Amino acid sequence: MQTLNLIWQDFIVFLSFAACITGLFLLSDAKQTQVNELEETEQILFRMSFAYWLVYCVSFGIQKIALPDWEILLLSLKLTSTLSYFLTFACVLCLPLHRLAVRQVEE
Repeated sequence: MQTLNLIWQDFIVFLSFAACITGLFLLSDAKQTQVNELEETEQILFRMSFAYWLVYCVSFGIQKIALPDWEILLLSLKLTSTLSYFLTFACVLCLPLHRLAVRQVEE
């Protein structure tokens, strides 16, 4: 049962990796015509959250293939995964907070 859970977790991380690449491609493909500061900030936050999650997915995948004898590599990958996970969370949390702050300034 635990092996099945690990396979599902790997599959979900791989799907989110593909979704991050798609999201970054779609955000970079957006036309840059007369964008105000609010929209530009939101695009930057979206790009940052996709990029940080992409780093998480890559480091998670490398952890699965890395040799167990390389303790320093595994430790740095775990640290990278943790930092990118928290940075993704911070970017996702900043998006609605930024919108709320802009609304309060406009009122």
